[in-house]
Amino acid sequence: MKTLVPGKIEEYCLRHTTARDKLLRELEKYTQRHCADARMLIGPFEGALLAMLVCLTGARHILEIGAFTGYSALCMAEALPEDGAILSCDINPETSALARSFFDRSPHGRKIEIRLGPALETLTALPIAATFDFVFIDADKENYVNYYEAVLPRLRPGGLIVADNVLWSGRVLAPKSKDDRAVVAFNKHVRRDPRVECVMLPVRDGVSLIRKR
Repeated sequence: MKTLVPGKIEEYCLRHTTARDKLLRELEKYTQRHCADARMLIGPFEGALLAMLVCLTGARHILEIGAFTGYSALCMAEALPEDGAILSCDINPETSALARSFFDRSPHGRKIEIRLGPALETLTALPIAATFDFVFIDADKENYVNYYEAVLPRLRPGGLIVADNVLWSGRVLAPKSKDDRAVVAFNKHVRRDPRVECVMLPVRDGVSLIRKR
């Protein structure tokens, strides 16, 4: 994934950020070496940001849409209290199995449940009373608005949605493809929504923090 920040600046920031544990570093290297879509990995800098946000919000119940090889879930799980839980949605059984193999080696892995299948179907099947404190969206861009609308009613007041790839390698400035336009539409949708307040950060490929009023 292309970063919009100069490489040397990002490396400097990473050197001055609390390091992730050994298992996360192993997962990062394994993904880069063995997974065709390794660019989808959020990486240690954004992983540290997610962990910090989970701590700062006091989140206990997290929803993740788009698990890939499990790096983001493990980062968030480390920041959760012992009775915290993550529901992680993904459609790829192979990468989900890889994620589970790393979760099983972590003392925090028991906090994570992977649900295979389309995330919108998983959300529809949840009990009406199921709510979340924190949501991380990092999946197919065409459904970003649909994911947002599905999770917002289940997010507690003051809860946080974190959306990844909102700058889409800079293509939001001159959208051409269907995915380009979907990201632009999502960003406009969030900015115009009176139910939330938001801030977009130029972290890696762009991260939006969206707080429910």
